Amino acid sequence: MDYSIETAPLEELQCDCIIVGVYQDQQLSPSATALNNITHGLVNNIVSRGDLSGKNGEAVLINAVPDSKIERILLVGLGEHQPLSAKNYKKALLAAVNSLKKPQIKSVICCLAECDVTDRDQQWKSRHIIEVFNDAAYQFTQLKSDKETESQLQKISISSTESEQALTHSGMLQGKAIAEGMNLTKHLSDLPGNICSPTYLAEQAVELSKKYASLDVKILEESDMTALGMGAFLSVSRGSRQPAKLITLSYQCGDKDAKPIVLIGKGLTFDAGGISLKQAASMDEMKYDMCGGASVLGTLLAVAQLQLPLNIIGLIPSSENMPDGDANKPGDIVTSMSGKTIEILNTDAEGRLLLCDTLTYAERFNPDVVIDIATLTGAVGVALGRVAMGVLGNDDALCNLLVASGETANDSAWRLPLWEEYQEQLKSNFADMTNSGGKDAGTITAACFLARFAEKFRWAHLDIAATAWRTGLTKGATGRPVSLLIQYLINRS
Repeated sequence: MDYSIETAPLEELQCDCIIVGVYQDQQLSPSATALNNITHGLVNNIVSRGDLSGKNGEAVLINAVPDSKIERILLVGLGEHQPLSAKNYKKALLAAVNSLKKPQIKSVICCLAECDVTDRDQQWKSRHIIEVFNDAAYQFTQLKSDKETESQLQKISISSTESEQALTHSGMLQGKAIAEGMNLTKHLSDLPGNICSPTYLAEQAVELSKKYASLDVKILEESDMTALGMGAFLSVSRGSRQPAKLITLSYQCGDKDAKPIVLIGKGLTFDAGGISLKQAASMDEMKYDMCGGASVLGTLLAVAQLQLPLNIIGLIPSSENMPDGDANKPGDIVTSMSGKTIEILNTDAEGRLLLCDTLTYAERFNPDVVIDIATLTGAVGVALGRVAMGVLGNDDALCNLLVASGETANDSAWRLPLWEEYQEQLKSNFADMTNSGGKDAGTITAACFLARFAEKFRWAHLDIAATAWRTGLTKGATGRPVSLLIQYLINRS
């Protein structure tokens, strides 16, 4: 997708389609008013006859515009004539792009950044045009013989005044970087497990380091992890023929002495549950158990494009979890890198076994903060649905910043408690702890487990198990939480 800024007057524009806003009670946005004058009342005629009420999220496409170089006009409802909320602005953008998928429209000029949005500036509005349009236009076609996509969009121009051109440009650069990071995240996540293996994920990290000089990569093999004593991590990969990898992607563009931000992404490229085998229905979606790892790769791609003045370490523990004669068995006890022992009550609670050793490994980087991102528990979907990801951690300020970043990025997150009482559910008669706290408060007890390995630094955990992909007819990766993470890092920079 090509992105640009358009500052020319509307009467001079030429494009396949121009997008303008209409408020309720037949009130037109400034660009809609200008278009109405140019087209001798065409917009007013459409609105006055009731084809568009102006309700937020409505859209009407005018397919013929007489005596104009603009071939089509898309009218988008904005709701009441007052500043939009951030979510209603996104709703209007979604209505716009979804109306443009099937028509043969290749070039679009979007005038919706002129709309007032509460507590948001031109930079934010421009950035979200690119994020939303790119997200909606994404389709996974790599493994289809017919690679024709539903959307033909190739070029998006954002209408801007001269005075706001600098903010529009900054927003466009942010949006482009985030969009490309989300595209990589979604693409890797949508790949099947027979292609996207731990080795494949490691290769993608290597390719990123070749493309961006600011990124350095290091891959730990199973022999390296054995030497480090990562008994919890390696116990998961025993049931798989695919060798586990611990991927380190380093970005060092901050002050030399500044402590790094460490991002840890769970990279289970397929999770059958091991001996505690999952049910067959929807097991294909367990290729998405590496969405946390994919989001770390996507985030670092965006960071490299934005050249943020930060030091960031991306860690991706990657493996498969399969049933096998050598796989973990319920009742087995393993020793983690920290020396703490773990009784495995459920082999399907394997993600935390990868993450606990990676959290211990993160100590060597002397981190400022550590954030792990993982499709960890189905319970988070029971608690929060598919709207917000769960946030837990041992540092109030960090958790609050992540929630606030989600609000700014329109990438919702909600904090859950991490109280000491929940730790009782991890007690074991035979080891230091169990790997499962039972069915009650599953998301919280999973985070309680991780917290025992994050005591030496400020840490937060994002459980994205219900938000990293869509199921049903629209099945596919969402690219979340790349937008939230980038917002947090932009705020930090």
